[in-house]
Amino acid sequence: MTQYRIEKDSMGELKVPANALYKAQTQRAVDNFAISGLTMPVWFIQALAYVKSAAAKTNQELGHLQPHISEAIVDACEKVLTGEYDNQFPVDVFQTGSGTSSNMNMNEVLATLASNSLDENVSPNDHVNMGQSSNDVIPTSIQVSCCIGVYYHLLPAANHLINALTQKSKEVGHICKTGRTHLMDAMPITFAQTLDSWKSQIENAIAGINTSLEQVKPLAQGGTAVGTGINADPQFAGKFASNLSASVGISFKPSENFFYNIGSQDAIVALSGQLKTLAVAIIKIANDLRWMNSGPLSGLGEIELQALQPGSSIMPGKVNPVIPEAAAMVGAQVIGNDATITVAGQSGNFELNVMLPVIAHNVLESINLLTNTCYHLADKAIATFVVKQENINKSLNKNPILVTALNPVIGYLKAADIAKKAYKENRPIIDVALEETELSQQELENLLNPEKLTQGGIA
Repeated sequence: MTQYRIEKDSMGELKVPANALYKAQTQRAVDNFAISGLTMPVWFIQALAYVKSAAAKTNQELGHLQPHISEAIVDACEKVLTGEYDNQFPVDVFQTGSGTSSNMNMNEVLATLASNSLDENVSPNDHVNMGQSSNDVIPTSIQVSCCIGVYYHLLPAANHLINALTQKSKEVGHICKTGRTHLMDAMPITFAQTLDSWKSQIENAIAGINTSLEQVKPLAQGGTAVGTGINADPQFAGKFASNLSASVGISFKPSENFFYNIGSQDAIVALSGQLKTLAVAIIKIANDLRWMNSGPLSGLGEIELQALQPGSSIMPGKVNPVIPEAAAMVGAQVIGNDATITVAGQSGNFELNVMLPVIAHNVLESINLLTNTCYHLADKAIATFVVKQENINKSLNKNPILVTALNPVIGYLKAADIAKKAYKENRPIIDVALEETELSQQELENLLNPEKLTQGGIA
């Protein structure tokens, strides 16, 4: 049987599990919001702990909080940051739109831990939440958690993928293959050109993410309830940002307009849009890999992805491109998350956005999914695929589009006739061109050299 204790808040008494570190307000949220079973992301909980630690240090420095209480709160925050107490944050994502329940959940857990260490009462509201409101704490925690997720997780993962593409280009970049537009044969390209194109997509997406993060670093903290800074020391915001920056290792600063950061989530909407751009790039790469790997006999068969698991419960020997498929699904999820964030972002009613928890959940899920996908795509698809050069050469030499190189010499219409005949008779372009033009074998070999054609210009 579950054991309970009685806790009391401004609305009265209620039962709380005996071993819970949280108190009445958290329990009310647990009772009220049994909606999804989804709790706030770990990165958000960590960011919230960093915020509370920086606030306690700042209030002590400003002479508003006794040193021993401040130190006890900071120590409690350090314990939460280890992950030891993750199970003490049970509030559903779909809760009050300001995230007050999550703010009070953290306040109560930290107050309990601090009280236990001091053997005296530390108040969730008067001490842990001093000079703060859920209305600036939660937007700040969203901003901080996004920066932590991107700087310490997504960027290293994306750079790992970029490095894998660079290395693969060095290994197989010299190999020519048939280019394709509209899924139809086009002029030759090299694997280096394909891989470098993918790399540029990732690099440009990351550049966009980095640019958008500059608008995420100015923090709401210090605006308190509506942006006026009521109940916060006028020096609080600046000192808080300095303390937080020192703890997290990222340079934060106070917002120049607290009303903006509390009433809107435009900076996070913009960041999510850049995350979507990365997701789109990943889908493009994943789909190219799937097409190039298609076969092994009746598809393109240009590469062979690493065999990771059986591909069918009924067809023995079938192997599927599971990593690109998983990556494409992640891309779809991130695009969906962005749609949710967009809708939630427009829910700023007067002085407060009231969809903060779902914004936090979706943007952090996107960052986490993209992080893991970059590593998987790099290590289990890009680094390990094998080029099937025999298959590539077979189709490349018969590619009727090679005749494009003859346009400046024999004209478009004559070249088109040669291409059609070569395709109809399933013969190499060079053989048909030798019959249909006055060009010599050596001239044609020079003009139709696939490797030379990948360099562009006039043959």
